[in-house]
Amino acid sequence: MDYAIIAEQIGARGRPVTLAQVEEAELRARVRLDPHLAPGTVSTESRDTHGRYLRYLLEHLGITDEREIEAIARWRRGYNLPVGLWTRADPEALAAVRAVREAGLVAGVISNSNGSVRSILEETGLAAHLQFIIDSAVVGVEKPDPRIFHLGLREAGVAADEAVYVGDIYSVDVLGARAAGLEGILLDPGGFWGTRDCHLASGLGHAVRLAVSPGGEGGGQAGRVT
Repeated sequence: MDYAIIAEQIGARGRPVTLAQVEEAELRARVRLDPHLAPGTVSTESRDTHGRYLRYLLEHLGITDEREIEAIARWRRGYNLPVGLWTRADPEALAAVRAVREAGLVAGVISNSNGSVRSILEETGLAAHLQFIIDSAVVGVEKPDPRIFHLGLREAGVAADEAVYVGDIYSVDVLGARAAGLEGILLDPGGFWGTRDCHLASGLGHAVRLAVSPGGEGGGQAGRVT
C-alpha cells in the first residue's frame, strides 16, 4: 500500500502523520478486519469491506469524525483507478521471490483483486520473476474459496501437500489455504496478530525461510511455494 499518499492526504486535512504511523495503522486494521471476513461470508473486494478497512485504519490514526472519514473514503474510491492505493512492492519481495526460484521452486501469486494485479506486478518489476499470476476478478472465484488455491496448484504442477501459501489476512489466506490442503504462513511484520495456529513470519524473507527449509525454522516440508 502507498502509505506516503495516505499520509499526504491526511496531512492536507490538517492532521500530520508519519509513514510509520500509517503503516502501523494499516497493519492493525488488517487484524481488526479479520473477524468480518469469515470464510464464505463476505467478499474482500466489496465496497463495504474496503470502507470498513479504511475506517479502521483511520481510527487507529485518531480520525473518528464521520464527515472526515467519509471525505477520505470518497477520495480513496476515486484515486488512481483501477489500481487504487496498492502500487508499491514490498521491500523484501524481489529478494524473496528470487530466493524461491534459486531453490528450484515455483513462485506464483493468488490475489483477490479487481483485475489489476498483473499490471501492478508488471509495474513493480515482480511479474517477470513469477511463474503464474491468478487474479480473482479474472478467474471468477476469490480467496478463501479453496477453488482459487486449486487453480494455483494446477499452475504450479504440484499437490497441496507440496505447497505453501503466504498471506497477510488469517481468515482469508491461512484458513483458505488450509481448506484447500495447503500449509499457510501468516505475514505479521508488526507483531499484531497474537497467538495463531500457524507459522507467523516477520516478513517475506522470513516466510520463505519457513517454507523452503525442511527441518529448519518452520520444520516445513514444502516442495513448492505458491
